[in-house]
Amino acid sequence: MGADGAATGGLRLGDPDAFLDGVPFEELAELRRSTPVLWQDLDGQPGFWAVLRHADVVTVARRTDVFSASLGGIVVEDMDPETLEMVRGMLLAMDPPRHNVYRTPLADTFRAAVMATLEPTIRSICREIMERAAEQVDVEFVHDVTSALPTRVIGQLMGVPEADWDRLHELAQQQAAGQDPDLAGDADLSAASIEMAMYAIEFAAERRAAAERHPDAEPPADLTTLVLAQEFDGVPMNEIDFGSFFVQLVTAGNDTSRTMLSSGLQVLLEHPEQLEALRGDPTGIPVAVEEILRYANPLHYFRRTATCDTELGGVAIAAGDKVAMYYTSANRDELVFDQPERFDVTRSPNPHLSFGIGSHFCLGVHLARLEGRVFFEELLAAFPEIELAGPPVRIRSNLNNGLKQLPVRLLR
Repeated sequence: MGADGAATGGLRLGDPDAFLDGVPFEELAELRRSTPVLWQDLDGQPGFWAVLRHADVVTVARRTDVFSASLGGIVVEDMDPETLEMVRGMLLAMDPPRHNVYRTPLADTFRAAVMATLEPTIRSICREIMERAAEQVDVEFVHDVTSALPTRVIGQLMGVPEADWDRLHELAQQQAAGQDPDLAGDADLSAASIEMAMYAIEFAAERRAAAERHPDAEPPADLTTLVLAQEFDGVPMNEIDFGSFFVQLVTAGNDTSRTMLSSGLQVLLEHPEQLEALRGDPTGIPVAVEEILRYANPLHYFRRTATCDTELGGVAIAAGDKVAMYYTSANRDELVFDQPERFDVTRSPNPHLSFGIGSHFCLGVHLARLEGRVFFEELLAAFPEIELAGPPVRIRSNLNNGLKQLPVRLLR
């Protein structure tokens, strides 16, 4: 039993080992029907409410006045005050109206038409990745293939020197894989975040100093130039805010894109008839990417904190309670999706919640969709045969729903 005697069910969703053998979809389906707002204990800290139904997740996401992203951050573990303060500088942990102040000036930069101009660059990067993979034949797909794309795209998008890409990738991985000792090792997650933020702060300061030294020079045509030129509530973004924005963009861009691409291939290999359907008609890849995102969503959840006493799904929630929106469950809600356990690359409509909903709907959604479409177009064009070369291994995490190993054989 949990808060006020609430049932916890047999799950331990806060345990990083809970998903090592796969997601317990059958248990989640049963709980959606019986206990859709479920108390979960957390070792060494106050527990949290797991929100399992699609409609309830939408409610939590939209009611930013009742369920705050900023109050306690976006993971179920409570953070130390310094780390929480740094996280609050990121868009994903801001509440309105502050969130709107920072997001609105950036929205035009990330709109579909602007992201579409990156397609030739992304396609060129993908082809280079496929050429290198073809030379190896047997690859560990997660890190040898998929990791290279988001790192290079974000590096070019931000105008970061290529010599720095690998280190930024390492720092992003340390932050995203902190619960898996095989990936994080002895890394200090806070130190990794701080190092990346300090890099960004210095990068922004150097850009502004260069502009002052050469006021007539044309600034680099990249996202850094656009962001630093924007005004947020009438004031240009300062270097510290730029550091928080940079950490969010690089970390999220690396982790979620890598997971989408590697989990996407795994799912396609598990459904060979649908993989062949896409080979026969690659125009279906954009719809397939949406189904991959629904079926194998990169993140299990995001947290909110109740700002007042409220009720959700018939359950009383107290001010200060942690509330976790479980996309892993909501994306298979039988009240929303027909045959939700079936992977269907033609599924439409597909109102999955993997990009969130409401004011925090993913700012980089168009870039993620573009990367997914182009990557799978180039992968299937480059390799007529793709097969597993060993068992997939899941990452140890209560947040990240992905793989750390996917051994595959790529044959031309």
